[in-house]
Amino acid sequence: MPAIYIKRLFHSLMLVGVTTSVVAHTYFFGVTELNVNNKTNHLEIIHQFTAHDIENTIAQQRHIHFSPEHPQYDELVQAYFEKHFLLSRNNRPIKLHWLGFEIKRGQLFAYQESHNANFLDNLVVKNTILTDTYTQQVNTVNYQELTTGSTLQGSLTFSQVQQSAAIYIPKN
Repeated sequence: MPAIYIKRLFHSLMLVGVTTSVVAHTYFFGVTELNVNNKTNHLEIIHQFTAHDIENTIAQQRHIHFSPEHPQYDELVQAYFEKHFLLSRNNRPIKLHWLGFEIKRGQLFAYQESHNANFLDNLVVKNTILTDTYTQQVNTVNYQELTTGSTLQGSLTFSQVQQSAAIYIPKN
């Protein structure tokens, strides 16, 4: 086979690979689990997002090349989550403590908690993670509390348009 055909075949395969990787990521979503620990009554939070989406957003916002090799990688990821995921009650912020994060199979799992006793009723959640970078980004917050004698659970959905929502115990 002549070299020109091998070169064209190689370029064609490269284009197919690039096109496949671009098309493969057409959905932008993240999931956060918000639970009340039934022993401590602390809020425990686990976020799951695509790691390279978080990295691309931080790079774009800070105008830097941002990857796990960046010397401030951990600090900038933490700062991003602390800025874009907030909880409050009665117009007072609830202090969240950063526990850390890990990356598994391209997914970034970030962990936070409150140290004060908290419950879900009347809790306001603000979630703008990735919504400023990706217009299609949809974030779901699943919440659960099993400490009040009855189960309070549900989901909230956030986007560029819907950035905050409140959790209330339904009145019967």
